[in-house]
Amino acid sequence: MHFSFPDGNAVRVNCRDSSALLAEVRRRLAEGRGFAIATINVDHLQRLGEDIRFRRAYGAHDLVCADGNPIVWLSRIAGRPVALAPGSDLVLPLAAEAARAGLPVALIGSSDESLALAARSMQAAVPGLRVALTHAPGFPFDPMGEEAAGIIARIRASGARLCFLALGAPRQEIFAIRARDALGDVGFASIGAGLDFLSGHQRRAPRWVRRIKLEWLWRMLSNPRRLFLRYARGFAILPGHLRRALAMRGKNRK
Repeated sequence: MHFSFPDGNAVRVNCRDSSALLAEVRRRLAEGRGFAIATINVDHLQRLGEDIRFRRAYGAHDLVCADGNPIVWLSRIAGRPVALAPGSDLVLPLAAEAARAGLPVALIGSSDESLALAARSMQAAVPGLRVALTHAPGFPFDPMGEEAAGIIARIRASGARLCFLALGAPRQEIFAIRARDALGDVGFASIGAGLDFLSGHQRRAPRWVRRIKLEWLWRMLSNPRRLFLRYARGFAILPGHLRRALAMRGKNRK
């Protein structure tokens, strides 16, 4: 499944499910090859249509999976189905891959307190996990600025080989590509609020809400002032992507 934009940039969802993603991460960690993981959702899709830096960074990611049911539905309509693989659900499985390989991780983003709590939660859930670095950047964080260069130097010095980024879109995705290219052998996973969920600083929707595909509504109602317009803009672009998915399905049948 891929999403194309008028300027020629495209974003391809190239991980059919979380198992395929983890298998590729396992291989790259073993080979010492850097990578960047993005988890696309409707909010990202809307921002991709407006921000050329975001499009270029997203298009440069090695692994992209579906972090939202609308992405899954569009992929099915297009005849190129992928399964849901939310970034928040990937944090512990990815950490387990690093621990299995004996490689340390880094946590970047959020706040110092949240990162400390998230690190303890991850180590309790994943035996043998080593957290080599935690760092909460200043605000606003510029992924192409001097502070970002300093973080890259700290990641290099720490020896971390897998870095979880909780910087928010589009900062985390832009930083991931810069850092991957600078370091070469480090993997970067942009997981948004995933660390805050583990630390307890944010509450995730109950499992039953996720089962009925209404996590987006739970999140919006939890903070309507911040999220209502974001979701409204996201839903407004879906009809156009639905038409393109139907056209893609038609091409598949020829």
